[in-house]
Amino acid sequence: MTQDEHKEGIGGMFNPTRYGIERVAYWLMRLSGLGLLAYFIAHIYETSNILRGQVGWDEMMQMTQTLEGHIILAIVIGMCVFHTVNGVRVMLGYGGIGVGKPARPDYPYEPASQNYRHKIGIYSSIVLAAAAMMYGLAVMFGE
Repeated sequence: MTQDEHKEGIGGMFNPTRYGIERVAYWLMRLSGLGLLAYFIAHIYETSNILRGQVGWDEMMQMTQTLEGHIILAIVIGMCVFHTVNGVRVMLGYGGIGVGKPARPDYPYEPASQNYRHKIGIYSSIVLAAAAMMYGLAVMFGE
C-alpha cells in the first residue's frame, strides 16, 4: 500500500471498491437491522391504533395506504429478505460451512472465509431482496 491509499479519511470506510462486496454486505446488514427495528416500533404503534376504535384505525390506514407507504413497505420487504438470507450465510460461515480449508498465512494473506462461495451468497441475498421488493410492489399496486 502506498501512502496515498491511507488518505481517504472517513469516506474511505464506505468505498466498496477498496474493500469489496464483503464490506457492502457488512453495511447492508447493519442498516437493514436498524431499518427493521424502526419498522417494528412503527408497526407496534400502527397496530395499537385499533384501541382507538374504527375511527383511529381508518385514520392510520389513510396515512399508510399511500404511494409512499407502499414504497416504504417494499423497502421493508427487501430489508427483511436480505437480512435473513445474509444472516443464514453468516451463520453457515461461523459454522465452518463453505469457508474452505485453513491455510498458512503467507503474504499476501487471503482469508479462506472470503471465497467465491460467500460472495455468491452475498450476491444471492441482494438479488433475492430485489426480487422480493419487486414482487411486493406488484402485489401492492395490483400489477
